[in-house]
Amino acid sequence: MSQSPDRRFEARAPAGGRGVVLAPGLELPCRIVDASASGLRVRLDRKLALPPAVQLIDLAQGVVIEAEVAWSKGQEAGLKRRGQASLRGLVPSRLAAARAAFLRAGGR
Repeated sequence: MSQSPDRRFEARAPAGGRGVVLAPGLELPCRIVDASASGLRVRLDRKLALPPAVQLIDLAQGVVIEAEVAWSKGQEAGLKRRGQASLRGLVPSRLAAARAAFLRAGGR
């Protein structure tokens, strides 16, 4: 049995950090499995269809990553990075919900 070739242009590094996936009406804890400069793979707490665009809060780094869902299979999803901002200190109003979720999840 052969494995399909990896189509990524960049190497992925294991991450293992905790995160929160945010979208309108959705706030779901997750585990950040691995990451590259252009994307991430996350494992959700339960199988759930994600909307096309989400925000991922990286609790350890204190950042929100704006992303689009590239693929989804079972409880895992691949996200393509679109932007990133710190959640420490003042944040723009468009990131207020992400900052509130960051604080609820124990971020500082």
